[in-house]
Amino acid sequence: MIGRYTLAEMGAVWADAARFEHMLRVEIEVTRAQARRGVVPAEALAAIEARARVDVARIAEIEATTDHDVIAFVSQVAESVGPDGRFLHLGLTSSDVLDTALALQLGAAGDLLLADADALLAVLVARARAEARTLMMGRTHSVHAEPTTFGLKVAGWAFEVDRGRRRLAEAVAEIRTGKISGPVGTYSHLGPDIEAEVLTALGLRVDPASTQIVQRDRHAALLAAIAILGGTMERIATEIRNLAHTEIGEVMEPFRAGQKGSSAMPHKRNPILSERLVGIARLLRGYAQTGLENQALWHERDISHSSAERVILPDATILLDYALRKLTGLVGGLVIRPERMLENIERGLGLHASSRVLDALMARGGVSRESAYATVQAAALAAADARRPLRDLLRLDPAVASRLSLAELDACFDDERHLGHVATIIGRLAAIDPATRATRAGATGTARPAPPDTPPALARSGGER
Repeated sequence: MIGRYTLAEMGAVWADAARFEHMLRVEIEVTRAQARRGVVPAEALAAIEARARVDVARIAEIEATTDHDVIAFVSQVAESVGPDGRFLHLGLTSSDVLDTALALQLGAAGDLLLADADALLAVLVARARAEARTLMMGRTHSVHAEPTTFGLKVAGWAFEVDRGRRRLAEAVAEIRTGKISGPVGTYSHLGPDIEAEVLTALGLRVDPASTQIVQRDRHAALLAAIAILGGTMERIATEIRNLAHTEIGEVMEPFRAGQKGSSAMPHKRNPILSERLVGIARLLRGYAQTGLENQALWHERDISHSSAERVILPDATILLDYALRKLTGLVGGLVIRPERMLENIERGLGLHASSRVLDALMARGGVSRESAYATVQAAALAAADARRPLRDLLRLDPAVASRLSLAELDACFDDERHLGHVATIIGRLAAIDPATRATRAGATGTARPAPPDTPPALARSGGER
């Protein structure tokens, strides 16, 4: 992944040095298990533990000749140990080391992603609660429907992120699976007892029936979970982009002092973060597709998945890390314009109350649905064409006036009625609030600090927030 989208902590997980260090951990744990069984002399194990070192440059130098990165790695580490280095890699096949080390890397990457998701979820929950009664127009088919609140909109985002986090957590737990079962998974060189001992020491599960490799359905599931979470972020970003349209103008992305929107048009304040997140989501879906294609390998394994995984696994986790962090800052610093939301409701001429008038005519006026629908629809279309408030036309309509009092009609246009159950929905956020979850689990958990460019969450300034 390019440096532009690689944050330091996640980038370090995928550095060559980190990869080889994980491989060295696997090698040393196998050597320890063999020493406990008398296969490796105690003094040789001590030498390996004391002197084994990774030298990335030397590995690359050896690989230029061997064209095999694991052989180059083993040769280099053996050089660093000296004569006792010959006890490294006894009974192992390359994938014993590669797949087990990859499980360690993916587990570390997964921990960072789950912390990212928790940080985003916390900001979404806080924002939803803060904007619980910020009235705005709800839109279906991009057309005014009925009023909702911005807090309810954000609550929907929060619950979807929580579902994505749970999918991701399950995939990360499953990806922590290794194998030390030999060339075709039959334990022809090292027994299941050694595998169990080594993987327990490494904090990994045992693949119950591996071939030469750990099967790739686990990796496909991880990439799918990443892509789905990316799709959730795209949905949030797309809504922010739509609400930021000049003609709507209900939200704006945070805009730092000195930031520029366009090289040619100084007035521009473009939703660049949201657009960037949409593009990243497209990449994540592509990585997931490749992960699915990696499942079907020939016989006990081939190497067709390897070249793809060297790209898609680091890139997918690096990009999701970046995107989650950026969206956390975006949501926390999003400028909300409640006055514009109310203006847009007023521009709708009260047409959104049509369903309540329909219900009132049927319930209190004793009118059939077909007749009531025709009356309200005719008035609504006329109001839209003439740009007149729907309430004014309905007051003058004999079919309405004869069945509903002015008070009953006016009650249909009381938007506060839409807020009656807001507290119930917002209250459900307690079940997914990371702070509440941590309390229930009896632990505080770990979360990384917000990125330096994260604006103060839920900041308010005059009529905007």
